[in-house]
Order: sequence, then structure tokens, then C-alpha cells
Amino acid sequence: MNVFEFIGNYWWLVFPIGGALGGTINSIARNARSWDERRRQDKIELARIKYGARAAAAEQAKITQSEIDRTLARHDAANKRWLDYELDVAKLIDYPLMTDMREPLTLDFHRARRDADALRPEDPDELKEPSRLTEYRDAVRRYETAFDLAEQEARRRRASDFTVTEQQALIRAKRFIALADDPAATYAERQSAYRRATRELEGLVVLPTATTDAFEQRIAGAIDAPSHPEGPARPQAGTAGDGPAHPEADTGDDGAAHPTPGRG
Repeated sequence: MNVFEFIGNYWWLVFPIGGALGGTINSIARNARSWDERRRQDKIELARIKYGARAAAAEQAKITQSEIDRTLARHDAANKRWLDYELDVAKLIDYPLMTDMREPLTLDFHRARRDADALRPEDPDELKEPSRLTEYRDAVRRYETAFDLAEQEARRRRASDFTVTEQQALIRAKRFIALADDPAATYAERQSAYRRATRELEGLVVLPTATTDAFEQRIAGAIDAPSHPEGPARPQAGTAGDGPAHPEADTGDDGAAHPTPGRG
């Protein structure tokens, strides 16, 4: 039986076979369309996740930079507060507790200040590491808190821990400092007044090196200026060992002269 005879005898098989074949083809087509749709949805979801992660990272970076800037600014503000004391001799005389390391609050403050300064990197970008930023931020907070406590105690007590004689020495020291800081005074007068002030403060108030260096530069360069090249300088009134250049600077509130006590 050839092909044509077979088709002629069994032509009716076309219907069941064609139906089955058509169903199979339709099923394949539907599955292909469904797979394409799933693939498209997956691409959309992946793009959403990628964009969301990128946006989240950008937002986190923005938050981190803001926190870094805020912490650095707080540190700078605390340092400026301390600089107001460190560069002002008269203020340290008014609040001697701020440099008295025998006081626990003062000691805690200066330790916290050193710790915060040590943790501050030269390159702020180093603080983008979360652990570094957390450590530095906590140190700045401890610095601020310790500063507040030490300052409150210093302002509360002022010079109340000193005897009457010592308080009078502090008053004289402030007067000498005012004269030493007076640009209208002569070099000899300023030099003498500064040396008298430091003698009055010996054993009473600790002046940091930065304080004395800044003050000495401000009052005429180096305190121990070289002698004139043409020969020994003629003794001037007001130098150490002579009477005060401004007698009124060495008097007490009662108007009577007070000898400068020698401490050492």
C-alpha cells in the first residue's frame, strides 16, 4: 500500500491527529509567552533592586557625610572654647581650676580632650568607616561632657579655695598682666610687669606653655630680648629687682603698697 492509498483509506485520521497537534502547538506557544513575561518581570525586579540598592547606598553616604561634618564641627567648637581659656591669662587666673590637674574633673577633661584630638584623622574621609566614626563621635561626646563639668565646677569655685593672701596675689597678678598686655606701655614696663605676674602666680595657677608662649609673643616678641649691640643696656625703672614701673600696679585695694611675695 502506497502513501496515496493509505491517505485515501485513512483520511479521517486527520481530524484527531490535527486536533492533538494543534493543541500541542498552542500549549507550546502559551508556555513561550508565559516564559517571556516571567523573564521580563524578572528583569524589571532586578533593575528595581539594583536601583534601590544604589539609591540606598547614596542616601547612607549622604547621612554619613553629614554626621562626619557635624562631629568635626562639635570638636572644633569644643577646642575653641578651650582656646578662649588657653590664650587668656586673666581668664585662667579667674578660673584656676581649669588647669589644676589635682582636680579629678579637670583631669578628666584634659584626658578627654587629648583622646578626641588623637582620634581625629587628618583626612576626614577615613571617618567614612563606620567603626572609626563611632569611636571618634563617642570621644567627642565625652570631651564635651567633661568640659562642661570641669567648667561648671571652675566657675562655681573660682578662687574660693585660696587663702586671703593668695587671693590678693591673684589680684596683683591680674593687674600686672593688664599692664604687660598694654601696648601703650614701654617694653621695660611690660617685661617687668609680666615677670612680676608670673612670680605672683607661682604655686597658685598653672599657665600652659601655649598660654605663656602666646602672651610673650603678643607683648613684644621674646621677653628676654638681647641687649643693645653698642653695650650693656642702662638699667631702667621697672625691671626685676627695681621698684615697679607703675607703682599703682603694685598696690592693693586699700591703696597701700604691697611687697611682691617671692615664691619658688
